Amino acid sequence: MADSHEAKTEEAAAEGPVTHEVLMLNRHPDDKKKREVFVPAVLKINPGDTVKFVSVDKGHNSLSTKGMIPEGAEMWKSKINKDFEVTLDVEGTYGYNCQPHQSLGMVGLILVGDASVNFEEAKGVKQRGKAKKVMAGLFEEAEAMMAE
Repeated sequence: MADSHEAKTEEAAAEGPVTHEVLMLNRHPDDKKKREVFVPAVLKINPGDTVKFVSVDKGHNSLSTKGMIPEGAEMWKSKINKDFEVTLDVEGTYGYNCQPHQSLGMVGLILVGDASVNFEEAKGVKQRGKAKKVMAGLFEEAEAMMAE
């Protein structure tokens, strides 16, 4: 499946910018034990693509995490309960969270183009609460995606 995602990413690059959806949910659709989640939590896209955060369940938003975006990229913060789109043009690793639920582990990563640009710096940003464990797992997943 990972190979097909990469193939789709390469096809999308040839076709132009694409919009990817990230769902903001109270419970993971495949694992009800996981609460307050972004799905997918790790997303690999091309520069110029747009990410649409979809407010499926109430009480969530998306904002970039300080220190976890590449130099030259703009921070973002959406309103709670609202769908939100952000176009990412600068290559690198972008960390983001749900402001009300960050400490409960509602965090995510977006890998744009050459995500290695600021990967280690983003990985080194201190996380609190459950976000610490969740983000560590997301970085492991991201490393595997980057190695493909």
